[in-house]
Amino acid sequence: MNELGTLYIVATPIGNLEDITLRALRILKEVDYILCEDTRTTQTILNKYEIKTKTMSYHAHSTDGKELAIINLLKAGKNLALVSDAGTPCISDPGVMLVANIRKEFGSDAKISPIPGPSALISALSASGISSAEFIFLGFLPHKKGRLKIFKEIAESDKVVVFYESTHRIMKMLASLETACPKREVMIAREITKTFEEFLKGTPSELLQILNENKIKQKGEFVVIVQVD
Repeated sequence: MNELGTLYIVATPIGNLEDITLRALRILKEVDYILCEDTRTTQTILNKYEIKTKTMSYHAHSTDGKELAIINLLKAGKNLALVSDAGTPCISDPGVMLVANIRKEFGSDAKISPIPGPSALISALSASGISSAEFIFLGFLPHKKGRLKIFKEIAESDKVVVFYESTHRIMKMLASLETACPKREVMIAREITKTFEEFLKGTPSELLQILNENKIKQKGEFVVIVQVD
């Protein structure tokens, strides 16, 4: 019987390709396959560091058959690396289901090893100047169902609240915050580690004005931090 293979959870850069650890590079070179959210995105990193490891897609729409194939590779003793498009996999990311199913399949024999590195959540908090001894992380907010309830909960929270937002909904999100908690201080971290990295702070209405006056600031990927009153 083959010794069970290891699944490595490998954090990759959230923007700047230099933000990858030496250990992550070694693991990506040594494993038998790299499981990618989008193989084309991951290939950019692999090309930069001349990594020739074979890739396989694994994402939110992957079938049960794909998960079974991955489990069979581990049973065959193959070592695998799981990466997302950016940052630490399984944090607000479909990879968590794969890890859960592998643990369900193999129990305490499962070999799953995290390779730490970039995280938009932690990067934003570290540079915010906002005390984060306690905070609530909401991932991406729901698009429709439950959205009003979420903003009510944010308004009533006695802890710092952090979540991700996209360029398509940043203005709508700020308008919702303006209604739910108009006096709360909010920081938005935009394009962390990238060329146009920016941190903006103010009340929801102040931020709406800033982004309305400069449309380019509405572009990018955002981490939103809502302070306690």
